[in-house]
Amino acid sequence: MLHLSLSLLAQLSGGVDWVGAGWKIIGNSILLLLLILALSSIAYYSYAITAAIKFLSRLISIDPDFHPPISILKPVCGLSDQLYKNLASFCQQDYPNYQLIFGVQDQQDPSIKVVKQLMDDFPDLNMRLIVNHHTIGTNRKVCNLANTLIAAEHEILLLADSDVRVEPNYLREIVQPLSDVKVGVVTCLYRSVTQGWVTTLEALGTATDFHAGVLVSTQLEGTRFAMGQTILMRQSVLREIGGFEAIADYLADDFQLGYLPTQAGYQVVLSTYVVEHVLSTSTFAASWQRQLRWMLCIRVSRSWGYAGLIFTYGTATSLLLLLATNGSLLSWVILGLTWTSRLVMGWLVGVNILHDSATKRWLWLVPLRDLLSFALWCYGFVGNTFEWSNRRLRTTKEGKLVPVPPIERIKSVS
Repeated sequence: MLHLSLSLLAQLSGGVDWVGAGWKIIGNSILLLLLILALSSIAYYSYAITAAIKFLSRLISIDPDFHPPISILKPVCGLSDQLYKNLASFCQQDYPNYQLIFGVQDQQDPSIKVVKQLMDDFPDLNMRLIVNHHTIGTNRKVCNLANTLIAAEHEILLLADSDVRVEPNYLREIVQPLSDVKVGVVTCLYRSVTQGWVTTLEALGTATDFHAGVLVSTQLEGTRFAMGQTILMRQSVLREIGGFEAIADYLADDFQLGYLPTQAGYQVVLSTYVVEHVLSTSTFAASWQRQLRWMLCIRVSRSWGYAGLIFTYGTATSLLLLLATNGSLLSWVILGLTWTSRLVMGWLVGVNILHDSATKRWLWLVPLRDLLSFALWCYGFVGNTFEWSNRRLRTTKEGKLVPVPPIERIKSVS
């Protein structure tokens, strides 16, 4: 193995003139590191392809007699794009018994008008609107959820963000795993509905990179997290982990709602149902802040996993290897293998599993999206502040949220 590595290194560095013995050692070490990272990424992409094929082979049987009543908790804040259409999709479920509880914290919030319109349009549906500014922590979304919980009539809760859209068979399908008492949480993958090039580029990374990582993690250790687009759980499980109060100060609240139940002995199931996530028209700066928040969610929740993402950025490391070797033949071969396996993985996950239109149309932009993601990942190691709902926040080492006082903002700008 050592002989093979030295042989490859000699071929890679053949066109590079490293000055001095010390620089030569450093240069060869860098080349070897880049080579290892590129080859590791090919292995990762190959494993992700295997995990995706296995996920595609899963069969879901629906028991027509299993349809326990469900309370849907919907935290709402502001007028996002297509809000009425998103919320209305939850009012059109082919399901015998469920209620919808909308939570708003500000009495002047414009989303209240949309919710009241839904109540008029679906008068036979059990719907409640809770307007309550009470807070139990720094994470306003969790506070909003806690305020709606008091109106929940049923044991099974469904938490779903307001930017999610679903089909009428949604509830019937995702509830099936709860027929097993060992299952504490059900969550879903999602595909993005985009508007504009900024959100399209963002969605491309989510579909072909983030979800591939979800499938790999599930294949390796089972699902030990949840995603905010769909979290289905029993109230008894929520109480057992300490209720919403236990996660009210955390940035990655959805992760915690999957992770804590697994620590209590329950299983988390990744449903085969794919929901739609509507991305509003966005500027590049706003998109960067949103993706930075997601990166920090990973870093504070699974620090070693965040560091290990370096083995998944083959697009960047193989390109760096090519540049560092002045375009040696072997580095071109490695780049070709890396990018090809990356695109195959992206197509299989983004198109075959998620049916994501952005991936189908813009797959050729994946390398560019990967390079942006790599830059964001690097920045995530040194940055811990971000913008969220017009607030400046920072994360602690424990993953909790702390508001940034105005005086600190002024200092950071100056």
